[in-house]
Amino acid sequence: MSHLPPLNALRVFEVAARTGSYAAAAHELGLTHGAVSRHVSTLEAWLGQKLFRREGRRMVATPIATVFADEVAQAFARVARAAEACGRPTARRILRVSAPTSFAMRWLIPRLERFHADNLHVEVIVSTVSTMLEDLRGGFDVAIRRGLGRGGAWPHHRAVPVLDDFDTLIASPAYLEHHPIHVPADVEGHALLASGTRAGDWVDWLEAAGLPHLLGHPRHLFDHFFVTRQAVEDGLGIGIGPLPMLSIDIAAGRLATPLPDIRVRRTGYVALVPQHADGVPMLGGFIDWLAQEGQRAGEGAG
Repeated sequence: MSHLPPLNALRVFEVAARTGSYAAAAHELGLTHGAVSRHVSTLEAWLGQKLFRREGRRMVATPIATVFADEVAQAFARVARAAEACGRPTARRILRVSAPTSFAMRWLIPRLERFHADNLHVEVIVSTVSTMLEDLRGGFDVAIRRGLGRGGAWPHHRAVPVLDDFDTLIASPAYLEHHPIHVPADVEGHALLASGTRAGDWVDWLEAAGLPHLLGHPRHLFDHFFVTRQAVEDGLGIGIGPLPMLSIDIAAGRLATPLPDIRVRRTGYVALVPQHADGVPMLGGFIDWLAQEGQRAGEGAG
C-alpha cells in the first residue's frame, strides 16, 4: 500500500481530468473549488510532476495526465465491478440518472415502475436539467441527452440511442371540441404556444404543413417545454410537441394530435455512460431496459 498514491486525491484527479474543469469536478464531488485544487496538488507532489496547466481561467490536464486519468478510471471501474460482484445480493443499489426535465416527467418516470418490478434491489434517483445546453455536469451514472450516438459527439462517454423524436401539432381534447382542427388551414387564428427550449419548432412545422404565411404570426412564449405542455393541456392554445415522448399523455386523454400525419423529425435521445463505468452489470441492465422501452414507444407511435 505504501506504493499507492493518496486514493482520495486520485479520485478527485480522475473527475477533474474527465470533466476538464476544477469547477465541474467540485460540483460532481460535492467539494469546493479549493478542495479540488488541494487534492490535485497533493497528487502532483506525490508524483513529482504537474498534472494540469493553466489556460486562461481554466486548468487543463497535461497529455501525460490524460493518459494517467484513463488508467485510473479503468482501475476504478474494475473495483466497482468487483464490489458489485462481491456485494450482498439483497442490498439496494443506487443508480443516478440525469435527464432533461420534460423527458424525465413525460417519458422516464411514468415507466420506472416496470424497471423496478424486475429490479427490486435497484433504486433509481432521477435528477433533471432544464438548461438549453444540458451540460454533462454533476454526479450521475447515466445521463440522457438529446443528440447523436455516433461520430465522437460525446467524448469520454459511450452513447446508446434510446428514443427517436418527431414533432407534431398538439392540443387538449376539450380545446378541440370548441376549436376543431381538421386540415392545416384550420390552424390560422389559434393562439400558438411556443417554448424557449425548443426554438424553431413552429417554424419547421408550419413549413411542413404548407403554412409559411403564418411564420410571422405572434406566439405566446414560455421558457421551458414542460410549461408550454401544461398551457396546452389547460386549453390556452395549440402547441408543437414531441412524439413518442408524449404518448402517455395522449393515451390518457390529456393531449390530442389533430394533424398526426404532419411530422417534423428531430434529433432523438441517447443514454450516455462514462467510459470508465462500462461493464457494471446493474448499469448495463438499465441501459438495455431504456433501449427496449424506446423501441416499444417508437413502435406504438409509428
